[in-house]
Amino acid sequence: MDHLLGNAEKPIPEAQSEIPEDEDEEGLKAHIAKVGGGEELVARSIKCSECGKVFRSEASASFHAEKSGHQQFEESTEEIKPLTEEEKKAKLTELREKLAIKRAAQEKEDQKSNKANEALRRKAGQDVNRIREDLELKEAQKLAAQKKREKVEEAKARAAIKAQIELDKKAREEKAAREKALREGNAPKEAEPVVAVKPSAAIKSSDNPETRLQVRLSVGGPPLTKTFPSDNTLIDVAEWVASENLAYNVDTVTLATTFPRKTYSREEMKKTLKENGLTPSAVLLAT
Repeated sequence: MDHLLGNAEKPIPEAQSEIPEDEDEEGLKAHIAKVGGGEELVARSIKCSECGKVFRSEASASFHAEKSGHQQFEESTEEIKPLTEEEKKAKLTELREKLAIKRAAQEKEDQKSNKANEALRRKAGQDVNRIREDLELKEAQKLAAQKKREKVEEAKARAAIKAQIELDKKAREEKAAREKALREGNAPKEAEPVVAVKPSAAIKSSDNPETRLQVRLSVGGPPLTKTFPSDNTLIDVAEWVASENLAYNVDTVTLATTFPRKTYSREEMKKTLKENGLTPSAVLLAT
């Protein structure tokens, strides 16, 4: 304090420069370079703030961002030196090795995929062949069943024609015999019924409660025999014939007596066996 009060009237000396005036130009340049003055900083590369890699161009930095997912980049004054011939060769060799490894992995993956696709193709081909074989087998079975039905129908038709021929032949023979007997003055002999049932002594034949019928089939085969109540109709007999032989239909079957020759109409089919005079027994032809 005493020093300040004693020197208060004296002038304040000028501040001296940090750099002495007697330094030469070389020293000044060195000092400026040391404190960082004089030159502007220039960005010479792009640096990834996340991994520290340096890139020459924005295209390289963008490619790195797409590959790595890094998003933080900054400009850098670090200059990337060009590669020497040895470094270029080493880099090219490294890239070729990576590419070869990548191609080998891709070929392995392609082989695996092709093998799986081939297995699927073979399985699909086997399934198609199996389906085709099943269809061919079903078609063959269907054709065989159809041929069998045709043979059965053809046999039935031949049997029906043969039976009709026999009936016509028998009718012609009987007619010729009757005409011959009339010419010679002799009465024709009546044919005996194929099936005869002796009536009970206490009951008249027409009042018998049961009627025994033998039905011959025009389609061939053994005759059908059954005893019906006398009050049953011929429609009941037709239903029974249709149930015994699938070649007949109850709506189209026709019943007739062989001797004397008589074909029953649909109205007569509704009458009872007694009303049609078939009691106690009779022989019918089903066509």
